Amino acid sequence: MRHGRYGRVRGMMFVGLAVVFMLAACGAQEDAKSSTSASNGDSKTHATGGDAASDSSSGSAQPGADVKKIGIMQIISHPALDNARQGFIDALKDAGYVDGNTVKYDVQNAEGSQDTAKQIAYKFVSDRVDLILAIATSTAQAVAETTQDIPIVITAVTDPVSAGLVQSLERPGRNITGTTDMNPIEEQLALVKALTAGNRVGILYNSGEANSLVQVDIAKEAAKKLDLELILRGITNTSEVKQAAESLVGKIDAFYIPTDNTVVSALRSVVDVAESAKLPIVAGEGDSVKEGAIITYGIDYYKLGYQTGEMAVKILRGEAEPKDMPIERQKELKLYINVTEAKKIGIDIPKDLLDRADVTY
Repeated sequence: MRHGRYGRVRGMMFVGLAVVFMLAACGAQEDAKSSTSASNGDSKTHATGGDAASDSSSGSAQPGADVKKIGIMQIISHPALDNARQGFIDALKDAGYVDGNTVKYDVQNAEGSQDTAKQIAYKFVSDRVDLILAIATSTAQAVAETTQDIPIVITAVTDPVSAGLVQSLERPGRNITGTTDMNPIEEQLALVKALTAGNRVGILYNSGEANSLVQVDIAKEAAKKLDLELILRGITNTSEVKQAAESLVGKIDAFYIPTDNTVVSALRSVVDVAESAKLPIVAGEGDSVKEGAIITYGIDYYKLGYQTGEMAVKILRGEAEPKDMPIERQKELKLYINVTEAKKIGIDIPKDLLDRADVTY
């Protein structure tokens, strides 16, 4: 009986020790796993923490976020086009597309070169961006020739139809839509009569820019109605602008500068000539008035870019396709007057115009 009892006790002890060893082994394995997991967790936390720090400082995208890639190209840099670009970006931001978080921009400037514009267009296609913003006619033409698949939104394009970009303003019919910066050219030229008793108007324009040729043709028709004589000077690059402006001194009573990217990017040289000759400048858009022209009734390029951005949001969200989205115009036009510049050259702005002005400098 005692021997059997001791045997049973020893058996129970062996079983107990076996259980203890098994538990200890399991605990060690769990500790090893926990240690490894903790080590990996620390590593991940450190990496995530690094990304988070990057997010706060540079707006990096969150892991797994659906980041849209957008290529932006403008033909050259000047205030109007720069403001259009910023308006576009702000519209997307207001719709939840935050730079570096839910959207990544590749902003490129062709520096006035059509060849560079084509290279940039090929880059966008190679990078497989989700959408392209083309600012100005020549950049729009470059990307249009490069892709028929990637959605393209355009802005600062005067006549998308004559530029061969869309089938019609009402129904583009392909992967392109956006906004036109067509100005009320007749109303702008009429402002010349409010500034001078003369009727000779000098127009500087890039003879190789489709955007400008369209405006010159419209100006010719408007001049007939307004009894104005137009004297044209075509240029091909910014280095020719000042000389062309100087060649008009003594032959004109005012300058008219359309929304020509080449001339506007060298506007300061025209303003210098106009100031010396005491000649007023009527501009094609508001930013040029801020930079030294006297007056215009026209568009706000920031708002035009914003309007374009709102269209892009619909495309990115899958709510609309470019081919079915009509080309839109500026919803609001404003009267801009540079009173300071007018006084500098001895021009008295009529009171009725000053009373109607939306923006004065």
